[in-house]
Amino acid sequence: MELRERRHLPGGWRPQRGVRDAGVAPRSPSSRRAIVRDALGIGIASGAYALSFGAISTSAGLSVLQTCALSVLMFTGASQFALVGIIGAGGSPWAGAATAALVGTRNALYGVRLSSLLEVAGFRRVVASHFVIDEPTAMAIARDKPAESRFAFWATGVILFSLWNLGTLAGALATQVLPDPKALGFDAAPPAAFLALIAPRLRGREPIAIALGAAIVALVVLPFVPPGVPLLIVALLVVAVGLRPAR
Repeated sequence: MELRERRHLPGGWRPQRGVRDAGVAPRSPSSRRAIVRDALGIGIASGAYALSFGAISTSAGLSVLQTCALSVLMFTGASQFALVGIIGAGGSPWAGAATAALVGTRNALYGVRLSSLLEVAGFRRVVASHFVIDEPTAMAIARDKPAESRFAFWATGVILFSLWNLGTLAGALATQVLPDPKALGFDAAPPAAFLALIAPRLRGREPIAIALGAAIVALVVLPFVPPGVPLLIVALLVVAVGLRPAR
């Protein structure tokens, strides 16, 4: 009897150690539909969020082309908002880039978790690395079966990338026809966006304490350093706290 058939025999038979299911898509059509439905929900919500990024970025002084290039090449919302928020506040682009890089360090940790799960090499590995952000990672690790995890990662990544970039373009173009985007409150959107990003993660005393401590540090150093530097200092402190040895 073939290995592919024996895997699904009653009684919980499993292949020998080292033998894996190499499929990318789950066999069950219902599983695929459920994953695509969830991925579309995430993508639509993120696409709406990207509208605000496109508007904020062009209001901060970036061109439509630069704004779209950020979404295509950087493709991580928190880092993108950090970068344009600092530039919009009058900070140095270098400070914005450094802060964006620090905010994106969590994606490297996601990559460690996903490398053994996705099992990709060559060009597919390069493409997969671009999708290693919050949503595709969460969709992948939430599945029990390897094939479902891989399908969830790729489906979410492709849908999210497409809708995020469409939303960015639409938001950036919309500001070109508005008389004064800042009059609509777009200048207040970056801090509001950060609050929306961290709010779901503030569960438990430690995350809340870290967030409050970071806010206090930023307020204390704000009068003494150039625009954008407080966020960079806070990002460094938070990374240091996150890397401390567990007790």
